[in-house]
Amino acid sequence: MTIKAVVFDAYGTLYDVQSVANITEEAFPGYGEIITQIWRIKQLEYSWLRSLMRRYEDFSVLTRDSLIYTLRLLGLKHDDAVFARIMEKYLHLDLYPDANAALAALRGRKLAILSNGSTDMLNALVRNSGLDRVLDATISIDSKRIFKPSPDAYTLIEEKLGVKPADVLFVSSNPWDAIGAKAFGLTVAWIERVTPEAMAQACVNSDVVPPLTMFKAIRMQMDELGLEPDYRIQALSDLPKVIASHES
Repeated sequence: MTIKAVVFDAYGTLYDVQSVANITEEAFPGYGEIITQIWRIKQLEYSWLRSLMRRYEDFSVLTRDSLIYTLRLLGLKHDDAVFARIMEKYLHLDLYPDANAALAALRGRKLAILSNGSTDMLNALVRNSGLDRVLDATISIDSKRIFKPSPDAYTLIEEKLGVKPADVLFVSSNPWDAIGAKAFGLTVAWIERVTPEAMAQACVNSDVVPPLTMFKAIRMQMDELGLEPDYRIQALSDLPKVIASHES
């Protein structure tokens, strides 16, 4: 079966959300890691809560509100300039080191992002990282007003690219997103950047579990939902092998 389009999640898949830790640590020395992890956890949680409540706000609002929550929780005072500087990092997230080479290796197929990010956030991020010259489409769930992993969000792939689900490879490092796409009917490659063995070792080696380790345990391990991705890979650079295997 031929793969006609490869569609990527953005945050955590092509772009490293952990790269915000540089700016959070600069703004609040000693608190950078805990801010980064709580912020991301609440950002995701708000997307699911608002979908269930049917009270949609776009991802820029959720990102702002989850940062407000985090700073309030930690008792950290800030001015508008500091807050804006931290928020701005979401428009300049670091690409994973193998992202450009992986995308180049997939030329000849339609390449796109499908993300919970708002249209303005995504367009700025893609432009700032140079991926606007590589991708055929940057698709936000804004028009559906519901976040992944709702099935409605994944319908945007066919609507925007004109490619049937059976001909799409969907790529995400977020387990909830990979399983959402699989439940919808897409062929899915999950990037397992952190193995259970590595998680177990990290916990054994420390009496106090660091915030990043806790985040990896909560948000980067495959969930028990009765579904599995079609492919488990360790990096974006593994995708050409996945496609060759799928099409053989």
